[in-house]
Amino acid sequence: MNFRDLRRAPLRAVAPYDPGPSLSELKARYGLGQIVKLNWNEDLFGLFPGVQEAIKDELRQAELYPERAYADFRNLVAVRTGADPTMIVPAHGIQSLVFSTIGVFINPGDRVVIPRPTYGLYRQACEAAGAEVVRVPTIGYRFDLDAMLGAASGAKLVIVCDPNNPTGDALTASEWEAFLERLPAGCLAVVDEAYADYLPAEQRPRRVDDVRTGRPLVVLRTFSKLFGLAGLRLGYAIVHPDLVPAFDAVQEPFNVNRLALAAGMACLADPSFIEARRREVVHARDRFAADLGQVGIGSWPSQANFILARPGGNDMEWYEGLLRRGFLVRPGSEFGLDGQLRITVGPPALMDSVLQAVADLRNDLVRETTTAAG
Repeated sequence: MNFRDLRRAPLRAVAPYDPGPSLSELKARYGLGQIVKLNWNEDLFGLFPGVQEAIKDELRQAELYPERAYADFRNLVAVRTGADPTMIVPAHGIQSLVFSTIGVFINPGDRVVIPRPTYGLYRQACEAAGAEVVRVPTIGYRFDLDAMLGAASGAKLVIVCDPNNPTGDALTASEWEAFLERLPAGCLAVVDEAYADYLPAEQRPRRVDDVRTGRPLVVLRTFSKLFGLAGLRLGYAIVHPDLVPAFDAVQEPFNVNRLALAAGMACLADPSFIEARRREVVHARDRFAADLGQVGIGSWPSQANFILARPGGNDMEWYEGLLRRGFLVRPGSEFGLDGQLRITVGPPALMDSVLQAVADLRNDLVRETTTAAG
């Protein structure tokens, strides 16, 4: 039997997500004892208070389905966001919610608009569903909102990562309001707010209010970034209550485990600590960006937990050079951003080490260029 012929037609041309070589493979390849991961925008600042204790306590109920935990999680998220609990759809990470959202809305042949560059999973999920994907280039590192709105005519969805990955750019509240107001009839906006927790509350668009009033919007959020739970896979969607049954129909029942739910609730227990952690990350990010500038390397303004640096030249040389020094970053050419590097931000002491490695590598590359020219 030719199993390839049994696949749905769209899947015959869709490549699965490739995470690249593992740390073990890279250590062996480069002869390194340790590599610091700065390539996936994982949290590097440590668990929130009470998370470990909550996980250990929840293990005592591991034999039970998390029905009650779902309700408790919805209620606490509602308090945190200002949404109604009936608007909250828990899930095991934004990745699963991307596929669920596509499953709710997209038929084969429907058009979906996404910016370029942005998070690659959107394109993969849409193409796997048989959608026509229209990619609208950014202008520099900023969304071309007019072009996206033009492409949205006749489209079913527009997917926006705000702040955007990999650029770190964020829409202002006024830009968002104007965009949503001009969205063509019959088109729904899907906003991935994975990095929105790094913005001050007063700067964030009030999208919960948009959902509550029935505007064409689905919001996706995660605990993988600021809250540091990437390994537990926890996220949620904020949708109009009329859409919740459709999401429940395409998601498996109770698809979040008890430990993740307990950890998420522990993270939300102290709003003052959330704000303190946000400020800590933002301070480290802005300090690192300024320090890069001092050694002659620019970066785009970022509202996330990473910097898109612009060292110029061959970004794969920078990637290799930093990896040989024990730091794994993301080469910009993977996003079509040649000569740039996406670098996850960690505590200041770590970023001082990264900065030293960047400065040393820059000097080495300059010497090599000078020698070659001579």
